[in-house]
Amino acid sequence: MAATDWTFGGTWPYEPKWFDSPDGRLHYVDEGPRDGKPVVMVHGNPTWGYLYRNFIPPLVAAGYRCIVPDHLGFGRSDKPDEAELYQVPRHAERLDALLESLDLHDATLVSQDWGGALGFYWATRHPDRIAALCILNTAAHRPPGKVKLPLPIRLFRTPGIGEVMVKGAHMFVRGFLFNAGIMHKDRITKDMRAAYTAPHPTYSSRTSILVFPREIPADSTGRVAEFLGEVEVGLQQLKAKPTMIAWAMKDIAFRPEYLEKLWLRDFPNADVLRLPDAGHYLQEDAHERIVPKLLTHLDSVFHTGPRAAHRTAAN
Repeated sequence: MAATDWTFGGTWPYEPKWFDSPDGRLHYVDEGPRDGKPVVMVHGNPTWGYLYRNFIPPLVAAGYRCIVPDHLGFGRSDKPDEAELYQVPRHAERLDALLESLDLHDATLVSQDWGGALGFYWATRHPDRIAALCILNTAAHRPPGKVKLPLPIRLFRTPGIGEVMVKGAHMFVRGFLFNAGIMHKDRITKDMRAAYTAPHPTYSSRTSILVFPREIPADSTGRVAEFLGEVEVGLQQLKAKPTMIAWAMKDIAFRPEYLEKLWLRDFPNADVLRLPDAGHYLQEDAHERIVPKLLTHLDSVFHTGPRAAHRTAAN
């Protein structure tokens, strides 16, 4: 079998970095100037750092340092076939350890899907490291009641059926990501398909993908609900941080009410970009609208870029 070309036609031309955790080796990329303000971008299921490939070049060009980790079981990170390693608190602790090893300051957290709960676990434990936030279709809250799940997720959670669909047929990627999760199907290229299917070539390598939907709390009780409740309480430490939100309004998982009832309750002063034609993987559907908004947001926080230069000249 030929070795995988992890650049995927040059769309992911980044040098791999590695972090050794007790559960396995984690991959991440760290691009841009070492003294640049760090932007930490955290993925969810079943994606990996590749999801942010269209964010990295313009951020680096603007002088920011981009750090994009792969959770255990995803991307180029190790993929042990042990379901307990992929429980949400274990993911959170590993991400915290990786990011703490980098000793970041004045960081911006960009998070989507499960990346919200995991990224905000780190941010709420170390609020002094956080300068700004960018929230993309996610939740980091204890469910207020019974959770309504879309049909594909309910099927993935069903014993036996989930194994056949997710581990056997690779349907979380082939069905949910490439179908229900992306609205603009014309953007799905050969290289992109290869990048999202290559990390999980075998039945056993897909265990991590299956565990995430089974970690979603059914209601406000249980182990993961308690974890989310702790993160939610911790959000109070971040309320004063400059925050932007980009929200895909056609996301079948994180619907508009998550934005209106949860995130805008916690961050009422957030600068919101609503994307009426974007789906769950909004980094694919709308990166050309999100990234300029993010750069403007960072400019306002750090007083960098052309607007800052203009202000300096005016003074």
